Amino acid sequence: MKLLLDQNLSPRLVRTLEAVYPGSSHVRLLGLLDVDDAVVWEFARNHDFIIVSKDSDFHQRSFVLGFPPKVIWIRRGNCPTTDIEKILRERQSSILEFSEDDVHAFLALS
Repeated sequence: MKLLLDQNLSPRLVRTLEAVYPGSSHVRLLGLLDVDDAVVWEFARNHDFIIVSKDSDFHQRSFVLGFPPKVIWIRRGNCPTTDIEKILRERQSSILEFSEDDVHAFLALS
């Protein structure tokens, strides 16, 4: 299960979560920092990523387009990167279940 972290999340999370989510990446590391959401969506779909974002745009796109890719929507305002890391670590089992779910397109975490 690979995560693709959106631009509103720190690229440092890739390193700190490497043991939990191997193969994950950040849009900056993939040259997708300033591209349209549709490009990120297609990249995630074509490379088996789950998109993780604090922005509702991908969440809304999942309503219209379904999945793949799946979307994890972090519903947390301004907060330290360590808070995001903690959420993703503590909810690993829920995220795994979500990744294997054939029905739901998005998962909201706070």
